[in-house]
Amino acid sequence: MRYGTDPLHERHSVPLDSLIAIYHRRSGQTHLVTSPVPEILAALRQGDADIGELLRRLDIKDSAATRVSLEARLAELIATGLAFAA
Repeated sequence: MRYGTDPLHERHSVPLDSLIAIYHRRSGQTHLVTSPVPEILAALRQGDADIGELLRRLDIKDSAATRVSLEARLAELIATGLAFAA
């Protein structure tokens, strides 16, 4: 499965101490996130990618545990509308 995200102009991010507020224009919702969400979204801005490619872009060692963790985080991002399955 491949994953993607909206173009950067569809989101506005503001750092708030250890949190980042992301306003998603298309949905009209604001999301408060922490790492690794901003990093995942930045990696997806480089283009749609599968799990292996995302792990390479994020410079994370590819293992079963990291794949499960990243897939869970991507499922959360899809549920909020910040990412999609391509």
